[in-house]
Order: sequence, then structure tokens, then C-alpha cells
Amino acid sequence: MAVVGVDTGGTFTDVICWRDGAFAVVKLPSTPDNPARAVLAGLERLGFAGGRVLHGSTVATNAILERKGAPTAFIANAGFEDIIAIGRQNRPELYDLASRKEPCLVPGELRFGAPGRVSAEGKVLEELTPERASELARAVADAGATSAAICLLFSFLKPEHERLLGEALAACGLSVSLSSDILAEFREYERAATTVANAYVAPVMDAYIGDLEAGLGREAALSVMQSSGGLITAQTARHEPVRTILSGPAGGVVAALAVGKAAGFDSLITFDMGGTSTDVSLLDGGLSVAMETRLAGLPIKTPMIDIHTVGAGGGSLAALDVGGALTVGPQSAGADPGPACYGRGEGLTVTDANLFLGRLAPDHFLGGGMALASDRLPPLFKRLGAAAGLTPVEAAEGIVAVAEAAMERAIRVISVERGHDPADFALLSYGGAGGLHAVSLARLLGVQTVVVPRHPGLFSALGMLHADIVKDFSETVMLSSDKIDVFELAGLFGSLEEKARQGMAAEGLDGGDIVLERQLDMRYKGQSHELPIRFVADPFTAFHNRHEDIFGFKDRKAVIEVVTLRIRARAVQEKPPFKEADHLVAAVSEEAKLGERPLVWRTREIAAQWYDREKLAPGNRILGPALIAEISATTFVPPKAEARVDGFGNIVIDTHAEG
Repeated sequence: MAVVGVDTGGTFTDVICWRDGAFAVVKLPSTPDNPARAVLAGLERLGFAGGRVLHGSTVATNAILERKGAPTAFIANAGFEDIIAIGRQNRPELYDLASRKEPCLVPGELRFGAPGRVSAEGKVLEELTPERASELARAVADAGATSAAICLLFSFLKPEHERLLGEALAACGLSVSLSSDILAEFREYERAATTVANAYVAPVMDAYIGDLEAGLGREAALSVMQSSGGLITAQTARHEPVRTILSGPAGGVVAALAVGKAAGFDSLITFDMGGTSTDVSLLDGGLSVAMETRLAGLPIKTPMIDIHTVGAGGGSLAALDVGGALTVGPQSAGADPGPACYGRGEGLTVTDANLFLGRLAPDHFLGGGMALASDRLPPLFKRLGAAAGLTPVEAAEGIVAVAEAAMERAIRVISVERGHDPADFALLSYGGAGGLHAVSLARLLGVQTVVVPRHPGLFSALGMLHADIVKDFSETVMLSSDKIDVFELAGLFGSLEEKARQGMAAEGLDGGDIVLERQLDMRYKGQSHELPIRFVADPFTAFHNRHEDIFGFKDRKAVIEVVTLRIRARAVQEKPPFKEADHLVAAVSEEAKLGERPLVWRTREIAAQWYDREKLAPGNRILGPALIAEISATTFVPPKAEARVDGFGNIVIDTHAEG
């Protein structure tokens, strides 16, 4: 049976198929007007006739960022209708006197107050009748909403009122999201914001998955990657699309973990440079999962791999700011018109700079499947350079330097700012543009080793093939360490674990194949933030130690609060194996050499040997300057760096081979 991983990015759509023990790959331009079109075209090129399709999607993300979701109503308890707009008092730009918040996804006329009330103990203070629920539902429908988010106070303790409203709204033809289903935890603003985001994108995701499944036919089983690095069925993704906000980048990190374990790299910084943005993450023996992120000003509180994103990718546009300084991104040329070398636009990008500097081969882009118009670039760089007071070459190198500075800052956020020295990690580079910048970036960070895996330009799609089916379940408990011991705490997981088994059964999975992982959200009494702690023999000591690791101190006399219990249910899936070569050969064959070409390095023109990665053998060693081309990416080995192909086919680069 064929298993296919698909990643739809802002610039390219990547498709990788594992069938009969071999990979087949396709990389083609994305179709932003209808992302399913590129996916189906890629599958057609691969001759896909049935099997599993594992999909990382940006549909939910783009719907929120571009404000193209469904007209959504927000229903809260009467008097709390505007909580979604008021939010919290946190100000990310503390000293900006003209700071503006992102517009609320729900306009004032679509916010409604519901009768009925539940206490903080989960007791009904005011009953909600079916008649009043139906009356409110008709008012919501008459206001023009097609989707509704319902978030009532303390519904995570008693969800009956939400369910009654949900049934009434569904009877009026609305798509419905209940906070007690999406996020059964305390903190009503975060619960409301996450539920609103889900309701806003649910009709969009439902339509997209419907189009995709219609194109795939009955012989294909579609699953969707979550932000947490686990797969869910297409049906679950239709109802809970907020869990897919970072699904594409999550695939790459999952693949990085798998490659690292196979090749012996336990501590990795992942560097995913695509066409629109760069995503970085840190792996120290396992995935780092965060419980909240922000997207377009909204807190999204679902489990997700801790990924930091900056708007610097191959398609990021270069410009001069009001002071005449060179800037790169966050605006992107995207797939259409794309970089200037695609032949349609005139905005210069990082890709154009690399081509102009000789680091891309115009006749070998996408394996020769797409010719680049390098002849269009000299006048454009001359014009940019003249405006900036630079030569054309200096302008191109400036674009590369500015982009790399932004990426360096992003990596320092996930490493140095969290107590890690980048020098203790290897940099695993992927994405279509990652290999061109990885060594320079590693040198800026003091990193000795760069790893470029096989199929780097399709690596996030590969990650879909290495993901398990995962569902997360949580319950707010608010317990103190002075009133409960570890054994009592362990007993509280029983009902949540049963809920997890039922949830996995709804995904069509047998209970015997499911692994349940326990976790606690803990804090010192009086704090307003929690740390996730795995449930071990002594979780309280584990919390003290983790708190010291992150914040530099621990207080063993302080009372610890257990805020939330979490269960991660995992059904392990069969994955493509990593096969290590039996023997290594240091000398590169003549067949793998594509000849010498000039490139620019620090404003000087030098000669670099080009290689065909598909013809390199395990053990081959290559001294820089060199460029290694393949269908999905190009890897640049600068002067004073040395690359070798390891037994798994990864390119491992010593960034300071001669210095």
C-alpha cells in the first residue's frame, strides 16, 4: 500500500510517496486560490491510485492570517459577550503610544449573551431552557453568522448548557464549536479565543477537505497533521481545525527527530527555510511541546511543537526602508508572481540573490524541471544597488546577510534565551532554501556540525510519514501538594484515560494498540503560569528541578499547585525504515561531478565544483567551496568547510574544517 506525505507551503507543494520500499517525490508550485489543486496534481504525477494520504495543511493558518474565515458569532454568558475583544491587559509593545490590537475575528454585532449560569463549583445557578436556547439561535442565524463559537463560564466542569445551545444552533444550519470540546480547561479568555479561532476556520477547512477527498476518491484514507506532531483523521480535522494551525512545520520537526535518532544526533536545532518563512525548533532528546501560541494577536491554546517563525524565506522581498537601509521580508513574492527569476515579477528576493551570486544553477532548479531567468537579474540588482549606494554584488550579498541575521536571531530565541548554548547542538537544515544558508548561519552561532538530510526540500512532507496518530485530552483540577500525594494524583488520571480510549476508538483505533502518556501542568502557589511536567515517580521534585532549569531558582518549601491533568494518546504507525550503508567510499565518482562554475564569496569570484547529490555515495567527502544539487534543494559548502555523506545518506558538514 502506498503512503503519501503532503505539505502545502506558501510557495511550493511537496509530495513524497513511500511505495514498495522506495521513495518517489514531486515538488510543484502551490495554488493559493485552491490548495487542493496542487495536491491532486502532485498525486497524479506520482501515479497514486490508493492508500494513505498524510497531509500538512496551511488552510486554517491562512484563513486566520488573511481574515478569510466564515462569518462567526460568539456566544458567552450575558454580560461577558465582549471578552473576546477585551482580552487581557498584556501589551507586547509596552512603549508604543500608538499600539493597535489586531481586529477581533468577531464583530460587535455578532457577539451574543446567553441566559443560564454555572458556578465555579459546577453547580447550576440559573437554568437554560430549550426554548430560550432556540430563541437565541434564531437571533444568531438572523444576524448573518454561518459559524458559532460557544464559551460559557465553567463549562469545562458542566458542559450541558453549551451542548443545549450547540444543538439549537446546529438546527438553524450553523457550524458549531463548543469550548468544552475544543479546550476543556480554565481561563475563559484563552478558551474563548481558541474556540473562536476554531469556529472561524471550521467551514473553510470542511470545504477544503471535502474538495480534497472528492478528488482522492474512495481508495484513499486522508489524515491531517496536527501542530503537536501527531495525525488525526480528516473527520476530526473538519471539526477541530484549530489543532492544525502549525501542521506543516510540525512535520519537519517530526522528521528531524526521526533522522536524528537514526544517525546519532540527539541534540538538534532544526532550521526549515522555505519560500515564505523560516521555522526553527530545538530538540534535546525529544519534541518540545508548548501549550499555547499566538496567531494574528489571538492566543491559540492547543498542544503544539515549540516552533519559532520569522518572515525570512527564499521568496522574501528585499526593499529599502525610509532611512535607506536594506530590509528583507516579511513580505513575500509567494508562488505568484514569485521571485524575479521566475520571469513574472520584478521584486528581488533571497532566491534571486543566491542565483545572482552563483549559488543556484538556473538549469538545475527543481531537477531541471523549472528554468530560472538569470538574465533578468543584473539590471534589477544594479537598480537596487544604486538606490542603496552599493554595487550589484554588494546588494545581493546584503540581502543574504540581512536574511541570515533574522534567522540567527530566531535561533537564539529558542536556544540562548532558554538556557541552551547553540554550540552544544547540531544544526539540521531543510526546506528548499535551507542548505544555501545553513553553514553561514552555523558559523554565526558557533555550531560545528550541519546535517542536511535526504529530500531536504520535501522534508516536512517526509515527516508526515514518520508521525503517529495522536490525540490530546486535558482536565483542570486545581490541587495543592499539601493536600494530595503522588498516589492520589495517579488515581485521578483514570477518568481522563477512559475518555482518551473512547476518543481513540472514535478514530477507529483498537485500545490494545494505544499508548497513554501522562503529564501535569504545575506551578508554585501564587504564580499565574504553569510548567508541563511528565508524570514520573516524584513529579513534585521534577517540577522543582525544571523550574530551576528555566528560571534559575527553586523553592522546596513552597506549595505546588497541580492545575491541569493531561493525557496524550498515541497509536504508533508503521514508518519507512532508515537503512545504513554496509560500506563507505571516500572518493567521489566522476559521474557525480557536474563541473565547475563561478560563484561570489565575500564580493570575490571563486570557482566551485558542482555535484549531483543523487549520484553521491555514502562516505564521499567534499571540500568547499562546493554546491550539491538535487531535485528539491541546493546545499552550499563554503570555503573552509567539509561535507561528507554518512551511512544514511545525510550530508554532514564540518563548518570549521580548516579553521
